[in-house]
Amino acid sequence: MELRHLRYFVAVAEELHFGRAAERVHIAQPPLSQQIRRLEDELGVQLFDRTKRRVELTHAGRAFLREARQTLARAEQAVRAAQQAGRGEVGELAVGFVGSATYLIVPLVLKTFRHRFPKVELRLEELSPAEQAERLRLGQIQVGFFRSVSDDEALTFEWILEERLVMALPESHPLARHRRVELTKLSEDSFVLFPRAIGPGFYDLIVSQCRRAGFTPRVALEASSVQTIVGLVAAGMGVALVPASCQNFRRAGVVYKAIREPGPTVKMAVAWRRGDRSPVLRAFLEVVREVARGPVEPPGAARKPRGKVLRSAPSKADAEARSVQQFE
Repeated sequence: MELRHLRYFVAVAEELHFGRAAERVHIAQPPLSQQIRRLEDELGVQLFDRTKRRVELTHAGRAFLREARQTLARAEQAVRAAQQAGRGEVGELAVGFVGSATYLIVPLVLKTFRHRFPKVELRLEELSPAEQAERLRLGQIQVGFFRSVSDDEALTFEWILEERLVMALPESHPLARHRRVELTKLSEDSFVLFPRAIGPGFYDLIVSQCRRAGFTPRVALEASSVQTIVGLVAAGMGVALVPASCQNFRRAGVVYKAIREPGPTVKMAVAWRRGDRSPVLRAFLEVVREVARGPVEPPGAARKPRGKVLRSAPSKADAEARSVQQFE
């Protein structure tokens, strides 16, 4: 028995006329009659009482009609579920991200993706770069957002955004009223930095930029999250350099200032396990690229840090050369 036999039977049962049923299922009447006969022979029961004037369901036919309709409905539901899964519209996705990604692209990606794919269950985890890489390799998360890339053969990285660094200053700082500040003006200040053990790329970037400006930064404190760094700056414990998108994190006692050209930049990359062909992952990456191509500022931001879209995936050599310059 095939699904088409059930469709033929339901058409005849609802029309109670072989001619109209044949038109409905787009076959000629004689083959339709033959298929119904074969179905009755297979079941070993008569489904219809036939005369020259009328066609009626038998008691067995009425019982079979209820089950046939349910079977066809379940089959159609299975087809829809398979098609939705193939388009990445159902399923689940575990997403890792560094904390600074939450100030710009990640919220926009999640909002767009959830609106477009409401049946996909998202699991979100804030993780360090090393934790993300390990969980990607183990398949515990499917996609991650990094401030650096590596030459890990198991992972694929793609740059999606580049943004400038800005100064985070206590609002009582002498430079707080300036619109743009030269990095050399901070030579006498204490810095709050991301620990090198956790984020060597970002740490080395700041140190190298300061040395290029003619001084070595005096590190007063270290903090493992941008929120804590900004909080320490607000407390007057030092100054910091942070990605421009962190300006969306409003904290009393802190002002953000642009660095006079040429200012340093940091990038954002999306990464996934090489060879992962999940339709949900593919749909998510398409949303990431779409958001990266479009306006990256959240609506209503008073001062909107702008990012530069990066579309090409880095080569291994490029990844290795650039990784020491990125915020991990």
